Amino acid sequence: MANGTNSRRDPPFPGTRAKSAALVRERFIEAQAYRDKLRAGDEPDRDLALEALVEVLDKKRIVHHHTHRHDDILTVLRLREEFDFRVVLHHVSDAWKVADEIAAAGVPSSIILVDSPGGKLEAKDLLFRNGLALERAGAAVAFHTDDWITDSRLFLRSAALAVRAGMSRGKALEGLTIEAARMLDLGDRIGTLAQGKDADFIVLDGDPLSVYTKVLETWVDGKKVFDRSLPEDDLWANGGFGAGSDFDPRCCVDFAELDRMGGSR
Repeated sequence: MANGTNSRRDPPFPGTRAKSAALVRERFIEAQAYRDKLRAGDEPDRDLALEALVEVLDKKRIVHHHTHRHDDILTVLRLREEFDFRVVLHHVSDAWKVADEIAAAGVPSSIILVDSPGGKLEAKDLLFRNGLALERAGAAVAFHTDDWITDSRLFLRSAALAVRAGMSRGKALEGLTIEAARMLDLGDRIGTLAQGKDADFIVLDGDPLSVYTKVLETWVDGKKVFDRSLPEDDLWANGGFGAGSDFDPRCCVDFAELDRMGGSR
């Protein structure tokens, strides 16, 4: 779900933040009525969208909610209180303004840290100390990159920026691992190195929060799927998507071939 600029869009649909929130409330009330009919055995006409919201009301489905401004964050918290659903706040640029309210609601946040100018007006007050503010308030924190906003290869750096602004290393590392897994209801499968879990992990060559650290290996379900020592994997690591393709405008040089030709990187 989303509120703020995303859901407001251009008038007339819905045009304002208040109307956007009203439409969400209206839909939840419809879902409550739909659930009541199902429980009573009335068999209403099937509505897949309402079925999804019934799962939200029954806490079988978590709402991951895009929100930036402090008033929009509080709108999400009021809706959560009214309809008693599970929610993870995403981005929360103004979290430092309402960290106590987020913590009091027991709601976790997956935050983004953007270190370049531009972006949405509603995100203008984004601060690196969001992680610190939420940690001090006692709220759970994870990180995401919102890829193409911030390259996913800079994921670990997101936590490093939060630590630079005062967040503890321990909580920042949890935000990269187990807290993120919990927010996806996958804490029993991933997020820590423990017997019986999925064995999804990376091997690094240094401090996880250092910009100089590289991923050496990636393992998924106990199988190695990336190895930087292999030339073809090194190409992807350095060049990114489309690396080595002569027909892709985003392509990067095949470093192994460049070395053979005596060129410089």
